[in-house]
Amino acid sequence: MEFDVLVIGAGPGGLAAAIRLKQIDPDLSVCVVEKGGEVGAHILSGAVLEPRALKELFRECDPAMIPLSTPVAEDRFLFLTAKKSYQLPTPPQMHNAGNYIVSLGNVVRWLGQQAEEAGVEIYPGFAAAELLMEEGRIVGVATGDMGIGKDGQPTASYQRGMELRATYTIFAEGCRGSLSKQLMQRFGLNAKNDPQTYGIGIKELWEVRPEKFRKGLAMHSIGWPLKSDTYGGSFLYHFGENLVAYGFVVGLDYKNPYLSPFQEMQRFKTHPAIVSVFEGAKRISYGARALNEGGLQSLPKLTFPGGVLVGCAAGTLNVPKIKGTHTAMKSGMVAAEALAAALKGGKPAEVTAYADMLRASWVWPELHEVRNIRPGFAKFGLYGGLANAALDTYVFRGKAPWTLRNHSDHETLLKAGAATPIDYPKPDNKLTFDRLSSVFLSNTNHEENQPAHLVLRDPAKAISVNWNEYRSPETRYCPAGVYEITGVEQGNPQLQINAQNCVHCKTCDIKDPTQNIDWVVPEGAGGPNYPGGM
Repeated sequence: MEFDVLVIGAGPGGLAAAIRLKQIDPDLSVCVVEKGGEVGAHILSGAVLEPRALKELFRECDPAMIPLSTPVAEDRFLFLTAKKSYQLPTPPQMHNAGNYIVSLGNVVRWLGQQAEEAGVEIYPGFAAAELLMEEGRIVGVATGDMGIGKDGQPTASYQRGMELRATYTIFAEGCRGSLSKQLMQRFGLNAKNDPQTYGIGIKELWEVRPEKFRKGLAMHSIGWPLKSDTYGGSFLYHFGENLVAYGFVVGLDYKNPYLSPFQEMQRFKTHPAIVSVFEGAKRISYGARALNEGGLQSLPKLTFPGGVLVGCAAGTLNVPKIKGTHTAMKSGMVAAEALAAALKGGKPAEVTAYADMLRASWVWPELHEVRNIRPGFAKFGLYGGLANAALDTYVFRGKAPWTLRNHSDHETLLKAGAATPIDYPKPDNKLTFDRLSSVFLSNTNHEENQPAHLVLRDPAKAISVNWNEYRSPETRYCPAGVYEITGVEQGNPQLQINAQNCVHCKTCDIKDPTQNIDWVVPEGAGGPNYPGGM
């Protein structure tokens, strides 16, 4: 199948690009492929939405038609110790006047409807598995074969993947996209930027008692339970009818191999200032996803022959704002404008105008203004990071004459012998839970008779390096219980990979100390299926 433009990923950035292309030229053939079973199935976010890009994309649309859910009515920012909480002034970047607490999955489903009404072809349930190249140029992708057994041989349900070809391909796979990762390696897109740095965001959706509900409250915290050398914090967003989106983010540059982001997330709920929110409440859903934290200095080269990177595939998240939807959408819209002009003007192999146009948009100065805040926490710790953020925000106003550098997260782990084990309490199954019961709420499903989509480049390193030197941190940083070490009591430790549990967060691909784990796409439609409230 051949198109003018092919979009990989039906997230906010990809769908905004597809819609904008059709707005510019309704005759363009535009196709979006999405590995989730439906549009929005794999979308997980906080999310407080800044509607700037959305309103630019739909200038003549009645705002009441856009599923913005709940206007933010109050911001609250807390610093926690083990027993107490202190309300701090809300940082300017986190002021949410005019923003909305949303189910980003529902927003994306709505965007998908707008795209289809505009004539975009959308194929959910098809995982883009392979780059197609001719004469050094990307000419599209191939979707994964269906019906391949664990032994690598076709089963009775075998179905060959499709070749989807296009003049230009937009990669909007989200954070740590598998094909985007290959593109960066193949075209050297990371040659001049800092390494990308990441966090893992783990989220639960709760239905709380009416007397505990504060509609429109957006609350964030820093401090306990994380130590001062570990970046992270929480959010609790009250929206809809008695719904609270609770999330916990841990920077993946943490040092202690015994740290478990999932367990820290569970422990947070027991804090005296927080626990009352969840009294008598019901946990509805669960999910996890890595997020880009590198900012402007970690953005790769955005163009290459035959295609472009947009949104979190590139890393456009504004970390101090804790928002990336608006920047992802705007980058998709700018890419659409650049590609539409290229299609009319000679079809150059590489549309370098996209990067220039993005620098001229509001995305670039927004990211430039906050570029020193996240790396300040990595360099100076919590308290020094807060001081640096205040200096950068209030004194230099984002125009400091220096840029702090980022580092690779997989290089930061201490060896197990140099770290202190962490004793996490057992779950009570009312407020705190284990990982397997949590994964059940994510509606994760994979066809069991298929090759594992978590691939070890050197299987021997699972024991010789990860176990022997780090005591297998993958068994703790994975929020879905994918990795287990068996046979320890028998003196024969072995790594067991439960790929069917994977919620596609990509943390293992990022944090493995020797970069020995590759996350590749499973069969189409596999993975989590997040409900509308997530």
